[in-house]
Amino acid sequence: MAKFPKKKIYEYLLVKDFLISVAGDYAIELVKICSGKRKPVTDEEIGKKLPLKITEIRTILNRLHYRGIACYQKTKNVKTGWYSYTWEIKAPRIATLILEQQVEEITKLEKEIEFEGTHAFFSAGKDSAFYPFEIAAEYGFKCPDTGRPLKAINNKKRVKDLKKKIDLMKSELTDLEKAI
Repeated sequence: MAKFPKKKIYEYLLVKDFLISVAGDYAIELVKICSGKRKPVTDEEIGKKLPLKITEIRTILNRLHYRGIACYQKTKNVKTGWYSYTWEIKAPRIATLILEQQVEEITKLEKEIEFEGTHAFFSAGKDSAFYPFEIAAEYGFKCPDTGRPLKAINNKKRVKDLKKKIDLMKSELTDLEKAI
């Protein structure tokens, strides 16, 4: 049986999306550079591999540091008095943050499914907002945006879509947990 190489943490779509949301478009490349080294990396070394100014690299590193993903060691050059920083990425921290975020999202979606299952909804048609009965009644069963009548909708498809989304998220979480 062939053994497949283990995926690097930055190769997961979930992780890529998370890193971009936390630290911007170059965060993935930065994490890749730091993870590829066996020892901590200076921001100047990172600068040689990214088309960014050192200040932009430091901004990304600080955003990652704020979330506990990047950590640094500070050393002072006794001759110049300048400090230098060496950085490393804590891949397990990325996974932990994503797992926490996903668990919250799954809980929110499960509550939404519960709400959907116990309420009647109304809408003015495709691409219009939908309202629970109580809100629709307050609007006199007329759409507050368009004035069109609000009609009862079947939300079984929406509940089914939400359940699929939860299943997909749980599957990705399982994969991510195995990766760390």
